[in-house]
Amino acid sequence: MGCGHAGYRLKEGLRAYLSDHGHAVVDVGTDSEEMVDYPDFCAAAARAVVDGRADRGIVLGGSGQGEQLAANKVKGARAALCNDLHLADLSRRHNDANVLAMGGRIVAVQLAREILQLWID
Repeated sequence: MGCGHAGYRLKEGLRAYLSDHGHAVVDVGTDSEEMVDYPDFCAAAARAVVDGRADRGIVLGGSGQGEQLAANKVKGARAALCNDLHLADLSRRHNDANVLAMGGRIVAVQLAREILQLWID
């Protein structure tokens, strides 16, 4: 998991959800809502997937759009912006996405959990 400052709260909620459901989480930051260069964290999450340190990645920001773009700059990453259930389903079934992007200012925590669970399943 990697995020910018705008995705920090959503990251914390999803990280806890994943841990509670038995998933090991590699958290590459950021560690607060203090302003940061989000591409660094999103690229780090994508590299963890491409390097085999993680099965899948999650990048979070305000909208998820920039985070998806940053992750997709890593060769081998296939990041999909999924701010709803339908896109999450399509991204896995038809695009074999290995990085999920969502926006903390777009998606409420409960919906984000549902999107994440569908995407993992």
